Order: sequence, then structure tokens, then C-alpha cells
Amino acid sequence: MSEIVLMSDPKVAAIPVRECGERLVDARSSELLIDKSRQDTAGHFAHVRKNVLERLLSAQAALPDGLRLLLVEGYRPPRLQEEYFAEYAEQLRAENPQWTAEQVHSAASRYVSPPDVAPHPAGAAVDITLADSSGAELDLGTRTNSTPEESEGACYMDAANISSLHRARRRILATVMSSAGFVNYPTEWWHWSHRDRYWALVTGAPAAAYGPVPR
Repeated sequence: MSEIVLMSDPKVAAIPVRECGERLVDARSSELLIDKSRQDTAGHFAHVRKNVLERLLSAQAALPDGLRLLLVEGYRPPRLQEEYFAEYAEQLRAENPQWTAEQVHSAASRYVSPPDVAPHPAGAAVDITLADSSGAELDLGTRTNSTPEESEGACYMDAANISSLHRARRRILATVMSSAGFVNYPTEWWHWSHRDRYWALVTGAPAAAYGPVPR
């Protein structure tokens, strides 16, 4: 497995953000399937930037017959991102008392992005998977939002400890999402983003176009 640049890497934070002002839109009004397992009372989870939704629909149109995209989570308010990161960091700190603060911060970023660079609060990222034509979610080797600890690393996109079927399904997802302009965060096969800092780093863009959207 090639070396992975984590969200905590200073190279990610060094990417400037030139906010384009594009609005958030509700994906529930589109042709996408929506998984309500991450639903919040305000419905934030189903919102993404307008161009992100357009690209998701383009990715779905490129899928083989009988497959659809299933959106699990898009926009996440900044305060919720802060809560998720703090909770996971505290869990890792308790399980690894010998770790330094820097080690905890880096390890936590494998699963929850540090709030200052996180793409979900920018409406730039989606947690997404595949479903069949009936809307039933397919198994891609782990559940979405599985931690590295509970999955024994199988949550990594290029994990070796998954079946050939799961690998083939991930390849299908990766093909259509990459072709639509998204980049994957390699520690989470389900996490894809566009025009955020991580996307800019991977693609070589000079800046991100989407910054945090306060809600």
C-alpha cells in the first residue's frame, strides 16, 4: 500500500481556500438514494454543494445497469465535526495512554478529519456506497463509517483483508466517482470529496473552492 497523506498532514492545511460562494442544495430532491442512518433533525446530512450533487448524478449515470449510489452523509455542521473529532481522539487517547498529543491527532485523522481542514463542513464531501436496483445496500467489505480499529484496517480503500467481490465493488465505486471529479480519502473507502483542500492537494489545484459553511 502506498503512503497515505492523512488529513492531519500540514500539507493539507497549507492549501488556501478561495471560497466560491456556491450554495448548498438538498440531495433528497434528486434521483439519488438517501440513507437516513445519519439523518439529523435539520436535514443537514443530505445537503452538498450544487456542483457536488451534479457530479454525483453524473457518477450514478455511469454505473453498470442494476446499481445505484446511496448517499449516507454530505454536509456536517462545523460544531458536529468538532464533537466527532474530539470524541474519537479521546477514545484513542484512553486506549493508547503512551501516545503523544501529536500521535493521537494524527491517528484520529484517519477516521475523522480535523475540524480546521474537514471537507464535510464545507459541503464538499460525501460518504457514499452502492445499492442494487431495489435500493438495498451492497456489502463493500465493511460498514460505512467503520473505524480502522473495529475493521482491522479493512476500511482502507486498498485493504488486503477483503474478498475479491468487495474489492470489485469498491473498484466500480472508485471508477465512477473518480471519473466524476472526486478524490477518495484512502483510509475510508466511502469518503469522496471535490474542490476541498484534500482534493486540491491530490489534484494539484492551487486552492480549494469550498470552505466551511456555518449552520
